[in-house]
Amino acid sequence: MLLQRAGVPCTLPSVTQLAKAALDDYNLNEVMFQAWGGDTDSLVRTGSALASLDGGLQRIVVKLPLTRDGIAAAHKLGSDGVRICMTACYNRQQALIAGGLGAEYVAPYLGRMSDNGKDGVAECAAIAAALQGMGSSTRVLVASLRSAEQLTALAVQGCNTFTYSPAIADELLHEPLTDAAAADFEAAALASGGGDFS
Repeated sequence: MLLQRAGVPCTLPSVTQLAKAALDDYNLNEVMFQAWGGDTDSLVRTGSALASLDGGLQRIVVKLPLTRDGIAAAHKLGSDGVRICMTACYNRQQALIAGGLGAEYVAPYLGRMSDNGKDGVAECAAIAAALQGMGSSTRVLVASLRSAEQLTALAVQGCNTFTYSPAIADELLHEPLTDAAAADFEAAALASGGGDFS
């Protein structure tokens, strides 16, 4: 969906260019790409191709949906050493499957849960608790956040991995009291000669 919104074709050559930019130009430690295909074999094929874009350095995580075909593909790819994120998670039961598979990440869609009448924050917290309860090392990658308040509420409950928009990053920085305090400090510094750098 993100590729479609950006007007980028969902093809291996396009994704190869994105991987190169992310890993080489921006020097990122890891990047996630979702495998595509309508069945297990297609997901395995595209997942293998995506994982190989990094030349064996293991910085690419392959995202697979929590469907029967996605789960079967994750089992195969995981046994081949591919890093896996199970995505489109909407409840704690699905997260248990991701944990049982040994997926590195599971990505619940908090905003979409809430849009469909669920308490997204409570469900994401329950997902994290369920995985911890089963002793799983699978990390909860909370996606589709709609506010900094949701992020903070989940961080208080132990979640530590999120994807969020620049608008939410701005919300995290917005605090009028901090802005006022910084302005007061600057005014006091200027009044006592703080503008002189000589």
